[in-house]
Amino acid sequence: MTSAARTAPGPDQVRAVRPAAVTRRMAAAVRRRRADLLVGLAFVVLAGWLTHGLWPAPGTRVLALNPADQTLYEWFLALDARALRGELSLVSDRLNAPDGVNLMANTSVVALGVLLAPVTLAFGAPVTFALLVALNMAGTALAWYLLFTRVLRARRLAAGLGASLCGFGPGVVSQSNGHLHMTAQWLVPVLVWLVVRLLRAADPSGRPDGPDRRRMVSSAAGLAAVVIVQVFVGEEVLFLTALTLAVMTLAYGMADRDLLRRAGPGFARGLIGAAGLALPVLAYPLWVQFAGPQGVADGMFPPAYFSADLAGWTRLSALTLFGSPEAVRLTTGPAEFTTFLGWPLLLVAVGCAAWLGRRPLVVALVAGALVTATLALGPEVVVGGERTGLPGPYRLLAGLPVVDGALPMRFALAVLPLVGTVLTLAVHRALGESGRVRRAVPIAVGAAVLSVLPTPLPTMDRPPLPEFVTGGHWRQCVRPGGVLVPVPTATPQDPWPMRWATATGVDFGMPEGFFIGPYGRGGSATMGTWQRPTSALLADVARRGVAPAVGDRQRRQAARDVEFWRASCVAVTDDAPHAEMLRRTLEQLFGPGTRLADAWTWRF
Repeated sequence: MTSAARTAPGPDQVRAVRPAAVTRRMAAAVRRRRADLLVGLAFVVLAGWLTHGLWPAPGTRVLALNPADQTLYEWFLALDARALRGELSLVSDRLNAPDGVNLMANTSVVALGVLLAPVTLAFGAPVTFALLVALNMAGTALAWYLLFTRVLRARRLAAGLGASLCGFGPGVVSQSNGHLHMTAQWLVPVLVWLVVRLLRAADPSGRPDGPDRRRMVSSAAGLAAVVIVQVFVGEEVLFLTALTLAVMTLAYGMADRDLLRRAGPGFARGLIGAAGLALPVLAYPLWVQFAGPQGVADGMFPPAYFSADLAGWTRLSALTLFGSPEAVRLTTGPAEFTTFLGWPLLLVAVGCAAWLGRRPLVVALVAGALVTATLALGPEVVVGGERTGLPGPYRLLAGLPVVDGALPMRFALAVLPLVGTVLTLAVHRALGESGRVRRAVPIAVGAAVLSVLPTPLPTMDRPPLPEFVTGGHWRQCVRPGGVLVPVPTATPQDPWPMRWATATGVDFGMPEGFFIGPYGRGGSATMGTWQRPTSALLADVARRGVAPAVGDRQRRQAARDVEFWRASCVAVTDDAPHAEMLRRTLEQLFGPGTRLADAWTWRF
């Protein structure tokens, strides 16, 4: 036996060495990325602090400023989770029975719901919603941080300041009050990275063989994949990103004509290739959205109403530490503080852009910010709540297909990452300088970012669900997969009854409800649908507590409405407004009811 054979480690020794080697490599990787991990942890902690009002029991808490939208998103998340049971459809009959709801025409965040379906099935939709509110902010900030450090090669301090504005700026925090599709922006930096990667691969300079075609193909394929996923996360964010990148590309090309000549044709071919890969996959979902059952082909929100007030740019959001509640009068609601950067941040951003000079990237960033900021003003410029009569640039886009589905004021959301990138570039450059500039610029940028420091999202206790629902008693009244009619029915103004279905994993359908549907003139988009005569009668009783006149005509209409809904059961719970009067009215319509837990029910 040779000496080598005598000293060779046996199988047991090899198995013992491998885990140790893996541990050492992991420890080394952690040491190399320690700063990045700390930045990511800081973003998670900040997001947790902003959403701490929903924890530790999301099922008992709700966003105080926009509980209706939270109810809708929780219903979507519960429905999306059914994908793990093999039930995934772009049109659902579990709301607005029997017509159903087009999920593509609504902000149903299908990708997020399917991704977190295990969480929803294990802990409930309220937990998933609270988790997404926090993760969207932290994930967006972390994604921009990684883009700044990996693509721009920015120093960590610079990247951290810029990324914190991207993920926790006034617009993102205000949209966190119920708009998951607008705050889930963590794929936007990935899209930007793939576009930059495609451009660099298309540039033949420095390569004897010309453009890097392999990298161009992989970038185009990656871009197509991310676009497909983003469509099922939030189409509005994708539209804003595409528009902003288009403006920046044109501005960059004008500032660097040599790059445009060298890489322009290859870059354009790559984008066309990405579109060619994405469109076949998206063709059917987009057809469903615009032309399928319950689809809508236009936007439902008036651009003039959802336009940003020019004065809002100089004010601080009411949801920031230094903001004033009076700022609310300059916007349409607590979820739309999209423009409120304030004078400190605006002045510092302008100063940084001027100091950085006419570099092509800075020119592109400034152009993108100016275009999106002016488009946010809508079709007519408004200052301090007063209409000036001056036309806004948005008029050039109004009425165009798809474009009118984006609210004008939300164009301002694109300004945040553009400003964040300018601040990142400025701090990065300053840290490479000597003297006062090295300290002055980071301090000024840090103070500007702190001026928009957000405060925790306001929350409140949510009303408890009836025992009829939580105890499963509804199963004695509703056929499997059938329709349950809560009294009063859910409406866009009061969607709370939709929580019944959410709590059961959407095991039953409901009539009417809170959704976007084609019930306007000529099939135009509306919020919800018209009430059937019986649901309108019962809603009036719930609102006023006055006994209605019920005769044979009302009873015949009630029978027709129940048949139209294909209802298995009508139920009124003890916590309904004017519950006793509702019960008496239902008895006049349908006869004696059956008591199940804390509800009176009528089976059909």
